[in-house]
Amino acid sequence: MNRDREEEKLLRAVVILNAKVLGLILGIIIGLVIFIATNWLLLKGPQPGPSGQYVLGPHLELLSQFFIGYSVSFLGSIIGFIYGFAVGTIGGTLIGWIYNRIVLLRQRY
Repeated sequence: MNRDREEEKLLRAVVILNAKVLGLILGIIIGLVIFIATNWLLLKGPQPGPSGQYVLGPHLELLSQFFIGYSVSFLGSIIGFIYGFAVGTIGGTLIGWIYNRIVLLRQRY
């Protein structure tokens, strides 16, 4: 009986996420993905597009619609890292917080 109670306490402790750590890790990952993808395109150089014109990352350039100051350049990759870190941190923290609330609600019933 005592062992079952200890296992239940352990399970409850393990299920709860640290929302701040989740946010930090997700922020770093998203920021690095944008940074690396932008610099990869810079190293790769312009590629011929469907119309024959040479273009440099038209899909990644769309991030400039959401991230003010972002462009497919080295400075843009740093700006993209900052935006990615901010969005990932906020998103990860929010996901962790919502997850923990759901777990706590389910544990009550």
